[in-house]
Amino acid sequence: MGRMPAFHEARSGHVLKVGLAIPLQGPGGIFGPSCEAVAELYARQSNAASGVIGRQIELEIIDAGAPPALVAAEVGRLIDGGQIDALTGWHISSVREALTPVTTGRIPYVYTPLYEGGEREPGVFCTGETPERQIAPALEWFRAELGLRRWHIVGSDYVWPKRSARAAQDFARDLDLDVLSTSFIRFGHADYSSVLDELEASTSGDGVLMLLVGQDAVEFNREFFARGLQRHLVRFAPLMEENMLLASGGGACENMYVAAGYFRSLTTESSLDLVGAYASEFGAAAPPLNNQAESCLEGITLLAELITAAGSTELGDIFTVTDGFGYESPRGSLEFRGGHVHQQIHLAQAEWADFDVLTTFQQRNRALR
Repeated sequence: MGRMPAFHEARSGHVLKVGLAIPLQGPGGIFGPSCEAVAELYARQSNAASGVIGRQIELEIIDAGAPPALVAAEVGRLIDGGQIDALTGWHISSVREALTPVTTGRIPYVYTPLYEGGEREPGVFCTGETPERQIAPALEWFRAELGLRRWHIVGSDYVWPKRSARAAQDFARDLDLDVLSTSFIRFGHADYSSVLDELEASTSGDGVLMLLVGQDAVEFNREFFARGLQRHLVRFAPLMEENMLLASGGGACENMYVAAGYFRSLTTESSLDLVGAYASEFGAAAPPLNNQAESCLEGITLLAELITAAGSTELGDIFTVTDGFGYESPRGSLEFRGGHVHQQIHLAQAEWADFDVLTTFQQRNRALR
């Protein structure tokens, strides 16, 4: 599916200009078309009604697969030129860290991916999953349900995997689990031969925690499967979606589990509504609807809801309505506190072309031992 034009129907003073920062190249580029399609769907639906505070949504697509400094420079140029009123989208944490100084105090910025947690900059609002709500309960489930107590960690060499791996090691210690090895591979230049050699030679280890993105994870899955490692090692991935599943190939995701706030296969009413609207708007040839794309829907929805509640795009006005704020989405009823959306997390098993949701984690104050 090619690039879709932004939805233009109104002039500058009557337009809400939203920057959508999504990867169009690199390992995360596999998500880009899906993310753009879902954001376009929301814009069309909103604009067919009354828009947001009477303003039509206009999307400005920003390639967040470029080096972080270049993405930040582009966003800065757009803000300076009055070309965006707000920013959202799926992009890696290195890009978020470059963008935050550019947006702070100027425009609202909704960051949509799962991430390592800890973002506290005023005006940055996070809708994604974090390790304590995603990885920790999954490790507990694997111990209780599958008896898995020994883990290897494989991740890309940047912010999210490295900080998430440290968090996973803390969770493992609390759960009386063993982390046998931790390996980080250069982002976008994946060579997994030494890691896979180690996994193949290991006489112990029940599971592999994958902290890989997009095409990097696809390559890992293919090589993992080629060596037959899926027969004796469970894989658990906080980031794995339908595009990656299809690209990995039939059988390559056997014995793999994923934890996320959204799966296309969820049978909630709002999730089914999204699937139906997406198929109706774009047809069977559309990019797969996936977690990353739905996260962009969360981002633009939260922006619209906050701006509507505040009656303004100004950060000062938005700050007055944030805490305790809630809205409905395909992820269910969401509550917004302290700059973060709080949501349910589901655990699913990968199948050939989709995910079978097994359970929903109950969030609680955890006494793990």
